[in-house]
Amino acid sequence: MSGFHVENFGCRAARADGEAISDRIRAAGHCAQQFSEAEVIVVNTCSVTAEADRAARAYIRRTHRLNPEARIVVTGCYAQRAPQELAAIPGVSAVVGNSHKAFAPQIALDLIARTSPLDPSSNSLVGLVQIQAAKSRLPNAVAAPQVLVDDGFAHSFLEETQVVPGAQTRPNLKIQEGCGNRCTFCVIPQTRGSSRSLPAGVVLKQVEGFVAAGGNELVFSGINLGRWGRDLDGASTLARLVRRLFEETPLPRLRLSSIEPMDWDTEMIALMAEFGGFRLARHAHLPLQSGSDAVLRRMHRRYRPWHYEEKVHALFQAAGPGLTLGADVMVGFPGETDAEFEETMELVRRLPFAYLHIFPFSPRPRTPGWALHAEQPVSSPVVDQRMARLRALALKKSQAHRLCFVGRELEAITLHSPQEPECSGRTSALTENFLPVEIEGPLPANHLVRLRIFAVDTDGTLQAGLTAAASTQYAATAMSV
Repeated sequence: MSGFHVENFGCRAARADGEAISDRIRAAGHCAQQFSEAEVIVVNTCSVTAEADRAARAYIRRTHRLNPEARIVVTGCYAQRAPQELAAIPGVSAVVGNSHKAFAPQIALDLIARTSPLDPSSNSLVGLVQIQAAKSRLPNAVAAPQVLVDDGFAHSFLEETQVVPGAQTRPNLKIQEGCGNRCTFCVIPQTRGSSRSLPAGVVLKQVEGFVAAGGNELVFSGINLGRWGRDLDGASTLARLVRRLFEETPLPRLRLSSIEPMDWDTEMIALMAEFGGFRLARHAHLPLQSGSDAVLRRMHRRYRPWHYEEKVHALFQAAGPGLTLGADVMVGFPGETDAEFEETMELVRRLPFAYLHIFPFSPRPRTPGWALHAEQPVSSPVVDQRMARLRALALKKSQAHRLCFVGRELEAITLHSPQEPECSGRTSALTENFLPVEIEGPLPANHLVRLRIFAVDTDGTLQAGLTAAASTQYAATAMSV
């Protein structure tokens, strides 16, 4: 067996791609290894910010320095946006844009076999793709990497791989790809194309296979998940897909990743009222970006602050106070004034957020935000100061949310425990409403359990024990195995 390593950067949808690539290579008989030992390394990149680009380049250079014999395949959003930039980095053997990500596993397998992934005499991909070589930038002694990228995105889905519980107890199933919202700051339409949906039949077959393999919690992910189905037949919606899933499969728990505020429609909120806390996780991540009406308009976001508040209140009315609410917030969008930032602070104070993903604006080439930044940049010291204030507020809200569960019972799924908790006889888990928890006593991964929370650590991790009923049930199950 040859060794491979897949390194993922970026969002849940990107991680789902990386997991699918890894599964396909493993199914061919190869074993996952640390990057320092692997023969082929797949770097699944992000390009949402300049920092994401920098991190990917640094990882590739470090990998080549520490494992110079490895062949490196770079894929993902950065590979789609600037393929030649990546092809020029020493050690890179192939660059596969998101447009052709479905071919990444086979390319990696060909490299493991020490064959050229794009040998015209043996590979049918030639003729289907645009092939570019960066020979002018590379030493003559180094073979030029092959680049597969175009703007058609016809080969971007990796749906062939059956999702199963494994190293990821709660794997991601990417059911939607791309985005057509055209926010002024966002590079995603360039790097992933327009919105495309995995057909309902394929999704349900995946869910059935996951349950048959012993899966208990599955995460639906997508670049713009709430738009699922809009490109299929005019009648398909995410809400109808989720209802079919609950009616036609025995999946114990479904978790939905990030969904735009305007896509939490009446049907979606009704699902939360009907299944929330039972088969649908009481967890909603609604990207906010800004609490200022003026900034949202400059961003070309499709909602206003009051729309956002209405959706949040409707979700809490449907799911109850146990709902965990999260959001993305961008700081320092071009032209953001002190007053506009204070509007964001005030909205965050008013709403019951449990966590925030806070990040600074990063100008991306070929987006309207690039030009706006050139005209009205917000200085780095101002951005840093605002980030610090918002992080402090988010921390207070997160602590308050977690403390309110002390003394209460929650459902959870056990995870593969990191070494420290495992060595001390504790089990890592994630509550149904998306809170990290450690359980007294060793338990295997992928078990649904009911817990009583008795404390919250300084790092925000809940401490819990099995309820009496859960302990009895687990003991009976263990004896029967």
